[in-house]
Amino acid sequence: QLQLVESGGGLVQAGGSLRLSCAASGRSISSYTMGWFRQAPGKEREFVASINWSVTDIHYTDSVKGRFTISRDNAKNTVYLQMNSLKPEDTAFYYCAASQGWAHSRPSDYENWGQGTQVTVSS
Repeated sequence: QLQLVESGGGLVQAGGSLRLSCAASGRSISSYTMGWFRQAPGKEREFVASINWSVTDIHYTDSVKGRFTISRDNAKNTVYLQMNSLKPEDTAFYYCAASQGWAHSRPSDYENWGQGTQVTVSS
């Protein structure tokens, strides 16, 4: 059973940075496509970024391009989301997700989800 645990969230001022981590346990994620999503209060879950197993296919939602970077360390069974130049509109609960098959921006593409970590950006 694959389990995902996010960490690294917190409160940061606008313009600041955070690095989220998603630690996987139970099985190796080396062959999985991994994604990050976020959900703000009263809004639907939104795609943020994805990375395939070989790091040859990486996608970002337009609003984070140039500011966020997704990466993975298969040896550590961990995926990261480096978030720079944070804006108040980035405030949300951030979730890590894993897919054994092809996956991109739809939550339904992913079978496994973490519990999430809160990111709050103050103005």
